[in-house]
Amino acid sequence: MDDKDTPRVGAAVRRRRRTLGLTLAAVAERSGLSVPFLSQIENERARPSARSLDRVAEALETTTSRLRAAADSARAVDVVRGEEGDGIRRVVRGRHQLSALEFTGEIDLGREFQHRNDELMYVVEGAAEVEAEGQAYRLERGDTLFLSGGVRHRWRATRPGTRLLLVAVAEHIDATYDSRR
Repeated sequence: MDDKDTPRVGAAVRRRRRTLGLTLAAVAERSGLSVPFLSQIENERARPSARSLDRVAEALETTTSRLRAAADSARAVDVVRGEEGDGIRRVVRGRHQLSALEFTGEIDLGREFQHRNDELMYVVEGAAEVEAEGQAYRLERGDTLFLSGGVRHRWRATRPGTRLLLVAVAEHIDATYDSRR
């Protein structure tokens, strides 16, 4: 396997280690690998061999395939190319802290939404109507609407060719966590 085929698993390894509440020293002890080498893996300064990755995965109570899959969604840089036409397009791939969707066309999903985390709606082109907290809001090109988590709302595009960008804290993230509790 050449260097380009070796997975960049650092962020996935770090995330899994922290989820388990382990230190680098604990993972080093479990895996038989050194703390400096594990640190280099987590910081993408070293790419582990297949055998080393097996040892890391075992120490983290997971599999190499799960680490690789998590690594794909943990990319630091990912370009999503634009598409023509109407519909819904995911503009952030993978499982990240943010979720972002682009809606194009005269979209009316015909239902109410309530998300547990904060959401931002930005009108790129066209116009939209949003009902939230018992009020109606008309948004034009360049307008932004912020909704706190838990706010019931519905929206619809009101012009052909409308493009909306919705960005939210992903549902799998508990952004309501209060460290003072």
